[in-house]
Amino acid sequence: MLKLLGSNKVLSFRNLLSKSVIQKTKNYSRSSIQSYKILTNSRLGSIERSQVLVRDNVFPKSNLICKSLNFRNIYSEKNSSKMSTTEFVRLPKSVLPVNYALELEPDFKNFTFNGQVVIDVKVNSETNTVLLNSAELSFKEAVFETSNGTKMTSSSVKLDDQNELGTITFPQALPLGTGRLHISYTGILNDKLKGFYRSKYVHPSGEERYAATTQFEAADARRALPCWDEPALKATFDVTIIAEENKTVLSNMPLLDANRVEGSQNLKRFRFDRTPIMSTYLLAFVVGEYDYIEDKDRNGVLIRVYTPLGKQELGRFALEVAVKTLPFYTDYFRISYPLPKLDLIAIADFAAGAMENWGLVTYRETALLVDPKNSSLMSKQTVAIVVGHELAHQWFGNIVTMEWWTHLWLNEGFASWIEYLCVDHCLPELDIWTHFVNSDYCRALELDSLKNSHPIEVPVGPPSEVDEIFDAISYSKGATAIRMLHSYIGDDAFRTGLHNYLEKFKYRNAVTEDLWEALTEASKKPVNELMQLWTSQTGYPYINISHLVNSNGETVLKLSQERFFSNGAKPAEQENFLWKVPITIVTKSSYPNIHKEIVLENRTDEVNLGVLASDEWIKLNKNTIGIYRSNYSPELLLKLSNVIREQTLHPTDRLGLQSDVFALSQAGLLSAADVLKFLEGYSTEENVTVWRDLISNLMSLSHTLLNTDFQPQFQAFVVKLLKPISKKLGWDPIPGESGLQGMCRATVLRTLGINGDRETIEEAKRRLEAHFNGKLVPADLRSAVYSSALYDSQEALLDRLIDLHNRSDLQEEKMRIATSLGSVRSETLIKKVLNFALSPSVRSQDSVTVICAVCSNTSTKLSSDLTWQFVKENWNTIYERYSSGFLITRLCKTVTENFATQKDYQDVQAFFKAHPVPAAQRSIQQGLESIQVNQAWLERDEQKLKNFLSA
Repeated sequence: MLKLLGSNKVLSFRNLLSKSVIQKTKNYSRSSIQSYKILTNSRLGSIERSQVLVRDNVFPKSNLICKSLNFRNIYSEKNSSKMSTTEFVRLPKSVLPVNYALELEPDFKNFTFNGQVVIDVKVNSETNTVLLNSAELSFKEAVFETSNGTKMTSSSVKLDDQNELGTITFPQALPLGTGRLHISYTGILNDKLKGFYRSKYVHPSGEERYAATTQFEAADARRALPCWDEPALKATFDVTIIAEENKTVLSNMPLLDANRVEGSQNLKRFRFDRTPIMSTYLLAFVVGEYDYIEDKDRNGVLIRVYTPLGKQELGRFALEVAVKTLPFYTDYFRISYPLPKLDLIAIADFAAGAMENWGLVTYRETALLVDPKNSSLMSKQTVAIVVGHELAHQWFGNIVTMEWWTHLWLNEGFASWIEYLCVDHCLPELDIWTHFVNSDYCRALELDSLKNSHPIEVPVGPPSEVDEIFDAISYSKGATAIRMLHSYIGDDAFRTGLHNYLEKFKYRNAVTEDLWEALTEASKKPVNELMQLWTSQTGYPYINISHLVNSNGETVLKLSQERFFSNGAKPAEQENFLWKVPITIVTKSSYPNIHKEIVLENRTDEVNLGVLASDEWIKLNKNTIGIYRSNYSPELLLKLSNVIREQTLHPTDRLGLQSDVFALSQAGLLSAADVLKFLEGYSTEENVTVWRDLISNLMSLSHTLLNTDFQPQFQAFVVKLLKPISKKLGWDPIPGESGLQGMCRATVLRTLGINGDRETIEEAKRRLEAHFNGKLVPADLRSAVYSSALYDSQEALLDRLIDLHNRSDLQEEKMRIATSLGSVRSETLIKKVLNFALSPSVRSQDSVTVICAVCSNTSTKLSSDLTWQFVKENWNTIYERYSSGFLITRLCKTVTENFATQKDYQDVQAFFKAHPVPAAQRSIQQGLESIQVNQAWLERDEQKLKNFLSA
């Protein structure tokens, strides 16, 4: 699943004993005896380590219960007494599914559905009960049929709503061997964007109608059918849907037939082919009205893109990408795509970015549809990345699936890395690896510098805990770790290891160590020893770098590693982890080739670089691949600042350097004034992705400076820094320019506008008026024009843009306008935009994005203050909509993390103490910690910045 990372994407393996947390050791064995580390302590003040052996058959299979800890506190190094006492049950293996024959009939008038499922099961041990998952379902009847045809009706069915379990009891023990479980039931076609749910759309006639669709990851298949809803309990599925004959009905596999329902004039029974053996969260079906376009890839796989009615051409770009992508993965993994078809479908209401259901991938409209006239190049880039991500899962996740949600990071981290490899192959002109450093590498390091971060791989108890790790650690740090590993062992060994891993565990489940074992064997390098430290330890190091010239005239680098905290705290002994850090070193004379590479395994080390000329510069971390910050001595940093002006380094290196100095300044390791001096070298920068990351860092500092009286001077600094590139690019396309240059123009102009540059604002207003009159602004420039024109606008202009939003039938354009509305600056207009965000004009899935856009406005503190006030005043409505899932985690973090005063900290803390959000506890703690980081940064550097900006 791809989460929309505007902000934020833990497990008992088999059991958690009492108040113990099980963490697998690096010497994991797949035999029945499994070795674990048990971290024990009643209040978690200190952690004692001991070894135990856990056997699959030690505990009663009918009652696998664990007390799930709040793992956030275990891994945050502030091990307080906060602890969850939720009882979590992994389903017993006494009765297991083999095949589900499912029939569903949605009712679009009452928003319910009727269901019947016949489950072929295997009874492994004597029992008279069947325990499976069920949520918001009402059972009509449950009958067990033995292999000889004898039927036995259940004596009782007990539903545990809290734990989402159904216990079916029979009057006598079920015979060992095969049998069938027949269940008839009803369910809710809900509006919560999970399970089997309804999605509202507008028919070309103007009539509002509903489709029915699914979103089952992590554990919501149980809302559509009673099932063993755990990733390791795989089965095959025969799906039948009863629907009106004129509807488009889809599922994972091709349609076998569609026969009229007896006694009905307009209903048909749509019957689909049997799926491969797979996990329940990959099951999918859609009933609605759609058009499609199709093509076949070079291996003969039929690929279709389904779109809203009349918009099939908007799926053309995604189809072209998919047709290239599927063969790319077939070649890379050396394993064929196993299904006869692949459908990609745009869903009107969809919480995530996309979902990798096998053979039927579901997407937000903005993640799949591209309008040649009205879509920006950035949107095309996003669609290509999302398609690449979900199609990678067809192998890595679907053919081989994680054993439990603990290993979610491997699914998502891997897909979040290889999506870029795929896009680089299909669309090399996008300079996609620089984009990776901006969108994944830097995001991961930002979040992972907080004490309230977590390891890449975190024990998860109940699936409800999964939402909190759908974040930048699981996705982006996971992807960054895979990228570092790929660089360390080389592409040939990496591909060989991946192929062997997928072949070995095909149609089965695996754990992280299984992949490390395959890559170790292929590369002959100690992959497990390296990666276990990166996946099990929170955070990452910063490398202190200095040098000397020895008596032989050789340059010797002195390196030391220490854990990096954004608050500048000195790590305590127990949290100052040691990593094995692959380090590449480049110099003026070697670049772009590597001068030397090592693995830094100790706290300190020295590296002899040989004799270097006096004007040589030295840089670590070529292409910004290693997971660390580089803290150069003043002399070394000065030489690199000169190189920045010359544009000698690759964009990934230029981006990484400014990212490092910002982070080091935030932590108090470098003066913020010195950072601004360093950034003056970027006035000649031309790469859009470098600018994006640099601007993001500048705006973060700008947010903090809203608490001072000199924030306007900082805005003037930003304007001065961007003016040279703005003058060079202008407002209109330059003949022969690349698409990336056009994207750069839009990024720079928008930043100038929202920082009060009058020249930009007036030109934006002029172009917007022409846009209203039919002379359309190019799609790439619209966000810049909308945002800049709103900087000091009156209510009349805001109303015109809201009207333009409401009349647009392209979701991308709606979101472009809606997020631009956050640029308004008066109290009246800010409040109007916030109310608009929760109005029926904005889809529920998008409301959080609009609210976050308002609070992200760096031109007035009113924006963040009024957003926070609005969230508090409308909390009941917001919480009812988003009580679980990653939208609530994103909201809680984004609306709080930019504050910078003790008063704000206390207000946020008190509010969430009175209004707890179990699904977002870690995100709330991260927001609070960010406030403290901002406060410390301001207190430490306020006067120096004021002096620098005044001069």
